[in-house]
Amino acid sequence: MTHINLSTQGALVTGGGTGAGRSIALALAAEGCRVAVTGRREEKLVETAELAISGPPIQCYAADVSQRNEVERLFSWAAAEIGPIHILVNSAGINIKDRAVECLSPENFDEVMKVNCTGSFNTIWAVLPQMREREDGLIVNINSIAGKRPSVLAGVAYSASKFAMTALGRGVALEEGEHGIRVTNIYPGEINTPILDQRPEPVSDERKATLLQPEEFGEIVTMIAKLPPTAHISELVIKPVRQKY
Repeated sequence: MTHINLSTQGALVTGGGTGAGRSIALALAAEGCRVAVTGRREEKLVETAELAISGPPIQCYAADVSQRNEVERLFSWAAAEIGPIHILVNSAGINIKDRAVECLSPENFDEVMKVNCTGSFNTIWAVLPQMREREDGLIVNINSIAGKRPSVLAGVAYSASKFAMTALGRGVALEEGEHGIRVTNIYPGEINTPILDQRPEPVSDERKATLLQPEEFGEIVTMIAKLPPTAHISELVIKPVRQKY
């Protein structure tokens, strides 16, 4: 089996300042990939870049993917800094503390949907033209088990946004597969990332140690990215051993 040499690839990782996005960016860079990270907090993006110990320097650009004008500027910048984007990783995501529908405000619902689903649509829409032209490309959506079944723990808004993200990824895959574009939806269970800070109840350090760790996602996405272009992992569910599905 001939694997893809990632040193010839360019990758854009959203949500690259923390958590799984940071891990994925570092792992791709270590494979020689030209990596750009984006997110809303520039200082976190810089931290990611400074953690890279091998591969090309990671490039940083602060942007809110829920805003289409910012995404347009992001892709213009990325074209100049890293060249063609062969791999797009949508890892940006948020949740809120008031998750039950009885206390969920319409404004909070809209914000979660904008970042988690519309943000992914914006970046996918922006990258597809160049992938179609090359007849090659990989889009990886870091979704959630909440995108397969609703969860009281995840909340109404988050679950709805992740179900929408599932439909987005599957729909794009159905339409764009004939152009050689692969879409992988990854459905993680609980991950030890800063999004835990938005839980209604604090999560103990002991509990965090039993969850998926962000570093594990770098290895997972790198494995998917190195597959031959004729191979495609459409869905991947990964959860902590002790978490019930």
